[in-house]
Formats: sequence, structure tokens, C-alpha cells
Amino acid sequence: MTSESVVPVFDGHNDVLLRLWKAGREESGEAFLAGEEAGHVDLPRARIGGFAGGLFAVYVPSPVEPATAATGGDRPEPLTPSMAEARRISFEMISILSRIERAAAGAFRLCRSAADIRAAMATGALAAVFHIEGAEALDPELRLLDVLHQAGLRSLGPVWSRPNIFGRGVPFRFPSSPDIGPGLTDRGRALVRACNELGILVDLSHLNERGFWDVAEVSTAPLVASHSNAHALCPHSRNLTDRQLDAIRERDGLVGVNFGAMFIRPDGRKDPATELDLLIRHVDHLVDRIGLERVAIGSDYDGTTVPHALRDVSHLQALVSALRHRGYDEAALRRICHGNWIRVLERTWGE
Repeated sequence: MTSESVVPVFDGHNDVLLRLWKAGREESGEAFLAGEEAGHVDLPRARIGGFAGGLFAVYVPSPVEPATAATGGDRPEPLTPSMAEARRISFEMISILSRIERAAAGAFRLCRSAADIRAAMATGALAAVFHIEGAEALDPELRLLDVLHQAGLRSLGPVWSRPNIFGRGVPFRFPSSPDIGPGLTDRGRALVRACNELGILVDLSHLNERGFWDVAEVSTAPLVASHSNAHALCPHSRNLTDRQLDAIRERDGLVGVNFGAMFIRPDGRKDPATELDLLIRHVDHLVDRIGLERVAIGSDYDGTTVPHALRDVSHLQALVSALRHRGYDEAALRRICHGNWIRVLERTWGE
């Protein structure tokens, strides 16, 4: 692979902070910078694969993590962590993120604006955006939201796939419609409004369909699903229906294509032998439905089982090559791989 063939990838979702937190080591941030065999994402492999940065999720696991069936299908509904537990774990992950930036000597930068992302990419630094997936750490009055925004929070999913005081996440079910249960609570609507005021992106990826439409009604920002695929091609509850995609197009939002095998395959299986062509079909469907300028990458690295061809960030250019082979030109590749994310973040953040 020549250097000229590399297209930088800005990714809408990874769970590397969760992986490092689970490792339980003080030096976990150092392992990320030096490189390790575990997981999908670290700095040396990012440089090999053209991983330019993305949204780094702070996600608090459920007290007892439910197992996923081999089909990627139904799970028991996971338990919701308490606010105290969610805060403890969230702060520990935010600390890991901060320590990585401090130890990286400029090679890893926490970005608060689109200008920050462009500057980091221009110098070869990894551009990280602080994202929260599931708002269980937030108080009902949203006082902590102000503090976290000052600390760099620029993207937030009100729920993961479980209920909390802000709404109900979509359960993992296959085959299933995403129309499962009630949507946002009044507190959830207030959270969306507060995010709009602060310039924090509201992520739709783990909301059920009712919650999706609640956000569409309340929010004044582009509708964004950071790591979701097309329900028409894989009828998993986590994927977006064509009607939802139409709303994202109308609001000039964005969908980040998820690499998770169970969200790609028509049979919903968690199979690393999944062909890359199945993922490309999701890209094609999204481009046809919502337009090239609204399709991006949302890998879900370190959070799901991915196709072997994309087994970690060092192999990201395999996806770029597959898209080239499909007929996407260099301008289209730059939009899908990073330009579309930067555009929608700049519009959402207003900076």
C-alpha cells in the first residue's frame, strides 16, 4: 500500500476507553500510546491504518452484562447502573482519556471544535472527541452537563440500550423493528434542549424508534446516528429504518456505518468471517437513501465483533480499497472517511 493511497479516517464511535478501563492498569494509557496486541485501537496501529481520530466513548457497563446470542439477536434487558456508580466509572474513563493526551506529547489531542480536528489531522496528531454513551452519570437538573462540557464533552447519547431517567434505549433484538417501548422522558427532552444550547451533538444510535422521533421533534440540530446501519439490509433493532433515514436526510444529518457483523449480515450473526461486501452494501444503501454527504464511518471498534478484513484500525484502508473498487472516487472517499463528520460536527457545535 502506497502512502498516496491512504485516506484518513475520522471515526464516529469506538470503545477503547472501556477496554482500557477494564484492563484495570494504571499504565493502560501508556499501552495505548506504545501499542499492544489487545483490542482494536491504539496509536501505532492507528498510524498504520490512517485512523485520524474520532469520537471516544465513555460508556458505563451494566452491573451484569448480558450475553449476546451467536446470532447477535435477543439479549435479556440489561440493568441500569446507579448515578453514583456511573459517575465513578465515567470519571475513571475520562481520566484515562486525559492521561493519554497528557502523555502523548502532542500526538493525541482532545478536540473541542472542528478547527481543532482539522489542526490535529494536518499535523498527524490523533484527533479525539469526548463522547458519552448513556447519560446515567447526569443528574436530573443537568448541572454535571455544564461541568463535562467545560471538560471537553462534545457528543452525547442520552441512552445506551437500556432505560434510564432520560429515556429508553432500544434492546438488542433480531429480527426486530426498532419500535420497542416508549421514547424520551420529560427529562430526556430537557437534556436534548440543553445539548442544543451548549453545542453538544445528540447521538441517536442506541435510542428506540419512539425516542428517535422525540429527538427529531425537540432538537434544532442535525440528526446524527454515530454507529448504525440500514434496517432494510439487516433487520436488527439497532439499525435504522428507511423512514428514519429519510428524516436524517431532511435534517441534513449523518449516519456512521457500524462495522459490527451482527448489524451488517442479513442473518444477524456475530461472525468475523463476514464478507466486506456486505458492509459496502450498507454504504451503498445509505448513499442512495440519504446522499453521499451524509454517510460516514462509525466503526464501533473495541465494542463489537467486526469482520476479519477490518480486524483492527491498522486494516482500515481495506475498507477504503473496497469502496474504490465499488466505484467511489477520491473526492467521495474523503467525504465518507472524514469530511462528512467534520462538516456535521462543525454545524452542530457552531464553532
